[in-house]
Amino acid sequence: MLPEDGPFYSSTMRRDLPYALSGLALGALLLGNAALAPDAATIRAIDVALVLAMAAALAVCRRYPVVAVSVVTVAMLALHVRVHPGVSAAFPVLGVVYVAAWRGHRSAAALGSLVFLGGFLARDISIAPAGRPGQLIAERTALLLGWFVAANVAGLVARQRRAYLEQVEQRAFEAERTREEMALRRAGEERLRIARDLHDSLTHNISVIKVQAGIAVHLARKHGEEPSATLLAIQEASGAAMRELRTTLEVLRSPTDGDCVGLARVEELAERTRAAGVPVQVTVTGRPRDLPDEVDQAGYRVVQEALTNVARHAGPATAQIHMEYAPAQLTVSVVDDGQASPARPVAPGVGLRGMRERVTGLGGTLRAAARDDGGFAVRATFPLDGPP
Repeated sequence: MLPEDGPFYSSTMRRDLPYALSGLALGALLLGNAALAPDAATIRAIDVALVLAMAAALAVCRRYPVVAVSVVTVAMLALHVRVHPGVSAAFPVLGVVYVAAWRGHRSAAALGSLVFLGGFLARDISIAPAGRPGQLIAERTALLLGWFVAANVAGLVARQRRAYLEQVEQRAFEAERTREEMALRRAGEERLRIARDLHDSLTHNISVIKVQAGIAVHLARKHGEEPSATLLAIQEASGAAMRELRTTLEVLRSPTDGDCVGLARVEELAERTRAAGVPVQVTVTGRPRDLPDEVDQAGYRVVQEALTNVARHAGPATAQIHMEYAPAQLTVSVVDDGQASPARPVAPGVGLRGMRERVTGLGGTLRAAARDDGGFAVRATFPLDGPP
């Protein structure tokens, strides 16, 4: 567990709060309906325990939809058999069926629907009045069947809509990255063009001036004359101009000049990610200090790739960037609360391999894995106490 997991634990609890409140409200409705219904049995302690189990399962149904479907279906069937609160026992099951279908567990949603409908129907048959059992069974079966079909379909539609929105956000994010890369490429091409023009024109002319001035100084001294101050100034200025021009050309031709990024620009990166629809929080501990260029750039690239993976693969999620400056090391981590799970290991792609190569090439370590309570964590540590 990373030390930054605390804020995300609180965030998860906040996101589960509406489901927990819904479970408590439905539990109160069930107990109230059972207490007021003329044909309901007396409520006992075990019935209250069943309602509390249902509420607890609803509270975590966003993270564990299959478990929630199982618990709520069994609890509500047991409550229906014991107390017979009527069709209100179907309301919690409808809720978890919708959430399960929305989270992509269609089989669990359909199976939960069939199990509850079958149990409810069996109970109705056993208690139906002798005079008109067919009418009661047909009415309740039609009503519940319509509700459960609607819940399954609504969950599937919501999931398709979310997938469509994720695709739109991903395309926008990729388009933004492509525009940035094209801009950097054009800037690099323009720098190379300027460098070539400077080399072909100024370098040649200044070299000629320097050579001619040097020859004039040499001839004057050869004839026993002291070169004039103007001629010596021209020789010195041409030499200085050549040195400065070479330095300028080296800067223009430098292949790393377009990669001058570092952790000081992480906030800009976070802002672009927020614009793509992913809430991002940036925290810094320790005292920021000047870092080696390689470490500074590698830390930035780790954050950039991790945020890209959050936008692509985490689904609806928030991310937290944490940078920790210590005397002997720098730690950079990106944690999200998305849909990654240890039960579904992530196959390392080019991005993760590139991150690992950057970090280990500087003597650091990288950890990238799904978190036990959901989501994904990337943590890179760079040594600062000497060369790798």
